Amino acid sequence: MRSAGERRELLKGVYEEARECTRCRLHQTRTKVVFGAGNADAELLFIGEAPGANEDRMGLPFVGQAGKLLDTLLAEIGLQPADVWICNVLKCRPPDNRDPQPNEIESCQGYLRAQVDLIEPTVICTLGNFSTKLLRGDMTGISRLHGREEVRIVGSRAVRLYPLYHPAAALYTPSMLETLRQDFHRIPQLIALGAPEQPEEMHGIPEAEDPAEETTEEVLEDARSADPEPEYVAQLGLF
Repeated sequence: MRSAGERRELLKGVYEEARECTRCRLHQTRTKVVFGAGNADAELLFIGEAPGANEDRMGLPFVGQAGKLLDTLLAEIGLQPADVWICNVLKCRPPDNRDPQPNEIESCQGYLRAQVDLIEPTVICTLGNFSTKLLRGDMTGISRLHGREEVRIVGSRAVRLYPLYHPAAALYTPSMLETLRQDFHRIPQLIALGAPEQPEEMHGIPEAEDPAEETTEEVLEDARSADPEPEYVAQLGLF
């Protein structure tokens, strides 16, 4: 078993790889890699789709109106953003916020797996259709799945997967917002259940020299990022 300190150091290494990644064409148009932010030892992890314009500019996830709503909902259950880990399936913004493409998902998937394996969350909340379909491996929509937890293997960990409506969608639909709020209030109960039984063999990505190289067939090219400013790095929750 790795200590919390060891896991955090390995996660820093994954971050360093991600911020210099050139595996898909999104590196040509990004401003910053949006690796994720929050508590690197969190029990609760949120996964959205991809960064937007504000996230791309700041290098942090969920910094717009959807992020403010997420903060509000967290506060209602006694949590702060610093208590959880928040990230996206893609670590770079698709131009014009278009849907992620298969090769982009494939290129980024190893980073997401490594985050799950190293942070070791108890509960993963997928936000919206895209991340829910990806992590569950089927096309069932969020309208049928929201608020229904299940035990799933993500990366090499068994977690309590809990699909939720995306805050960005709920901002404009009052009934969806109320449903999201109700679903959100069940999260503490799920955390209290503890982590599900883990697989006997753990094949975590972090030991691999290149974590993003490991991919799966189920999931449908060179620039380097500038060094991050110290205050930006501090906000990631890794340093």
